[in-house]
Amino acid sequence: MPDEKHDLPPDSGSGGSPLSQPAHTLPYEAVIKELSTGLDEGLAPEEASRRLQQYGPNKLDEGEGVSLVKILVRQVANAMMLVLILAMAVSFGIQSWIEGGVICAVIVLNIIVGFFQEYAAEKTMESLHSLSSPTGTVSRGGQTFSVPSSEIVPGDMVELRTGDTVPADIRLVEAVNFETDEALLTGESLPVQKECDATFKEDTGPGDRLNMAYSSSTVTRGRGRGVVVSTGMFTEIGSIALALRASGNKRRQVKRGPNGETKKRWYVQAWSLTWADAVGRFLGVNVGTPLQRKLSKLACLLFGIAVVFAIICMAANEFSSNTEVIMYAVATGISMIPACLVVVLTITMAVGTKRMVERNVIVRKLDSLEALGAVTDICSDKTGTLTQGKMVVQKAWIPSRGTYSVGPSNEPFNPTVGDVTFTPIPPSQLDHEKEGTTTENAEGLVSGNRQLEDFLDVASMANLSHVYKSEEGEWNARGEPTEIAIHVFASRFNWNRDRWIKKGQGTVWHQQAEFPFDSTVKKMSVIFSKITPQETRTMVFTKGAVERIVDSCTSVIWDQDSSTPVPITNDHREKIMQNMEELAKLGLRVLALAHRPYTAQTQLLEDADLNREDIENDLCFLGLIGLYDPPRPETAGSIQACYRAGIVVHMVTGDHPGTAKAIAQQVGILPTNFNAVAADVADAMVMTASQFDKLTDEEVDLLPTLPLVIARCAPQTKVRMIDALHRRGRFAAMTGDGVNDSPSLKHADVGIAMGQAGSDVAKDASDIILTDDNFASILNAVEEGRRIFDNIQKFVLHL
Repeated sequence: MPDEKHDLPPDSGSGGSPLSQPAHTLPYEAVIKELSTGLDEGLAPEEASRRLQQYGPNKLDEGEGVSLVKILVRQVANAMMLVLILAMAVSFGIQSWIEGGVICAVIVLNIIVGFFQEYAAEKTMESLHSLSSPTGTVSRGGQTFSVPSSEIVPGDMVELRTGDTVPADIRLVEAVNFETDEALLTGESLPVQKECDATFKEDTGPGDRLNMAYSSSTVTRGRGRGVVVSTGMFTEIGSIALALRASGNKRRQVKRGPNGETKKRWYVQAWSLTWADAVGRFLGVNVGTPLQRKLSKLACLLFGIAVVFAIICMAANEFSSNTEVIMYAVATGISMIPACLVVVLTITMAVGTKRMVERNVIVRKLDSLEALGAVTDICSDKTGTLTQGKMVVQKAWIPSRGTYSVGPSNEPFNPTVGDVTFTPIPPSQLDHEKEGTTTENAEGLVSGNRQLEDFLDVASMANLSHVYKSEEGEWNARGEPTEIAIHVFASRFNWNRDRWIKKGQGTVWHQQAEFPFDSTVKKMSVIFSKITPQETRTMVFTKGAVERIVDSCTSVIWDQDSSTPVPITNDHREKIMQNMEELAKLGLRVLALAHRPYTAQTQLLEDADLNREDIENDLCFLGLIGLYDPPRPETAGSIQACYRAGIVVHMVTGDHPGTAKAIAQQVGILPTNFNAVAADVADAMVMTASQFDKLTDEEVDLLPTLPLVIARCAPQTKVRMIDALHRRGRFAAMTGDGVNDSPSLKHADVGIAMGQAGSDVAKDASDIILTDDNFASILNAVEEGRRIFDNIQKFVLHL
C-alpha cells in the first residue's frame, strides 16, 4: 500500500481506511485496488501485522472511563447544594449543632442518591463492547482461518455465513441470498437484502447502502464475502460510541461579519458569555430540567435575601460584635433557606417512581420523571413503539373476485382475532373508509370459491413458517415475519399448512421440491402433489416481488367470477401494477402469488435436479397480498391525548418514506388531507434523513415547522432533530430501542428506552424505560411528571 495514502485523514464514509471516496460509492474492484489487497488471497500475514500496528486493534476505545471524582463534584456543583453547604458551615460556626446536623444529613443523603444514579448512567459505553463479534473468518496469504475480531484490519477479506456477527464494516464483493439484521443500527424490523455489484450516492444513509455489511449486525440468511474498510472507532457503531461520549462545545463562538472579519469587542463578548455560561452551569441555573433551573434560581434568590436580612439585623444593632447579635443575624438569614426542600424533592420523586412501576414505567433517574411533565415534543421510533413490531396482512386482491381486508388486532399471530371483510372491487376503486360488510365466518368465503382456494394454496404451501396453537391455547409462530403474516392470513380461512400436509391419514398435499427465496430472482417456489380419491395433480406454487412474478406469468384469471385463465396482456399488467401502487400508498409491502400445473414428471424425487428457470415460468397470476407492521390499537388515542396536552409527536424512523407517512397518517401524527395545509408546511412535515441532513442549522431554523416524520433516519439525524428542537426552545423526549437510538436518547432532555425490544446500550443511555414497549405508557409518565411538578410547586408556595 502506498505510504502517502496512510497519512490521509479518514473521512466519514471510509472510516479508518485510506479510500479516495466512501466505500459504498465505489465498485468493489476499486475498493480492493485502493486497499492493495487480493480478491482471493487477501492480505499477506506480514502486511496484516503491519496494518494492525498502523490502524490499531478492531475494538471500541474505552475512553477515559468513569471518573468518580467528577461525578461527586457534579452532585455538589449546583446552587441549592452550595447554599445548603454555606448554611451548614455557618450553623456549625455559631455552634447551632442541631440545625447544622440536620442540614448536613440532608446534604449527605442527596449526594449519595445522586452519585449512585449518575454512576449507573455513566456506564453506558460498556454495553457497546458486548456487541462486537469475538472472532472473524479471514483470508490471508491464500489461507482461510478464524482470528480474534480485534486483529482484523482494513484490507482483510472476510467470509460471512448465516448466524455470524459481522466483525467490522465491510464492502461486499460476493453476496449469495445474503441478508443481515441491522435493527440495532437502523431500527428496521426486517432483514436487509444485500447486493455487491451496486454503488450508491455519497449521501445515501447507512440503511440504504446495500453493498455494505456493518459491524455488530448479524447474518440472517445466505453467505457473503467482503473487504474490511473500517475498524474500531471508525465503524458505524464506533461513530455511535463517539456520539455517546461527545459532550458538545461549551465555548461561545466569536461573532463575525459578512466577510469573516471580527472585532475586539466581539471577542470580549464571546469570552464574557462563555464565562457566564460556565458559572450558570456550576450553579445549575441554565442546565437540568425546567424545575431544577427554577429551584436553582430560587436558591440564589433566597441566599441573596438571607444575606440582606442578616445585614439588616446587624445594622439594627449598629454592627455590634456581640456574639448574641451575630448569632441572631445569622439565624435570621438561615431561616430564609428551606433546608427541607431537597428532602421533599427526593421523597416526592421516589414515591412517584414507585407509582410508575405499576404503570409499566421504570425510572432510572429521579429528576427525569419531573422533566417529563415539562416535555413539549416527543420524538418516537415507529417499529415496536407506535406499531406492534410484527407483520400482518391487511389486504389481499384476487382479480376475478375482489379485495379481502383484515381489521386491526392486538394479536398478530392469532388468526381468530380481527374482522375479515370482502369487497368485490379492486383496491384502485376501493374507498378504504367504506369497505364491505364484516364476515362472521371467514371459512365460509372459501366454499364454492375456487379462485380463493388457489390463492390460499399458494399462501400456505409456498411458506416455510409454522403457525400453531399451543397446549395452553395461545397462538404462536416461528419463521420469517413476512411468511408468518401470510400464513396467519391463510389460517383465518382454516387453510393452515398443517391441515393439508401433516403426516397421517388425512395428508392431502405432498411436497416434492423447494426453491428457496433467491435475491437475484426475488421469488420462492415449491412443488406439491395433491393426492385424494377425487384427484391427483402436481402444482408449482410461487410467491415473490410483484414485477418479477408478473414477468413470469403468461395467463391470469381476470373476468369476474370466472375460473378460466386467459392470456395475460399489457393492459392486465398495467392494471396489476396500478393496484400494487394503490396498496403501496397505504404503506403496505406488496407481494404477488402465482401457480401452474406441473406435468413434466408424474413422480419427482425430493433431491431431483430440476431447472429453476423452467419451473418458475408460464405461471398463472392469482393476486396480490399487502402486509405491514400495524399500529398498536391504543397508539392513535394516545397521540390525540398528547396533542390535547400540548405535546407534539414526531416520528423518526429507519423505515421507508411511503410506509412511514402512511402509518403517521393512520395514527394521527400527520393530517390525512394535505390539501388543507399550506404547501411549504406540507413539504416540511415529511422528509427523508438525506433531505434533512443537507440543510444547514440556519435553514432548519427557517422551516415553517420542524418535520413530523423523518424517514431512513441515521443516528446523527436524530441528534440533529433534538438540537433543532432545543434551538426553538422546546423540551424534547426521545424514544428508542436500538443501538442507533442511544446518542439521541442521551442527547434528549428525557431519553425513553423500550424494556422488551430495547438493547442494553439504549437502556443504559436512557432516563426512563417502558416495560411494555408501548407509546401509551409515555402518557402515564407525563401525567405523573405533571402531578409531581404541581406537588412541588404547592410546597414551594407553602414555604
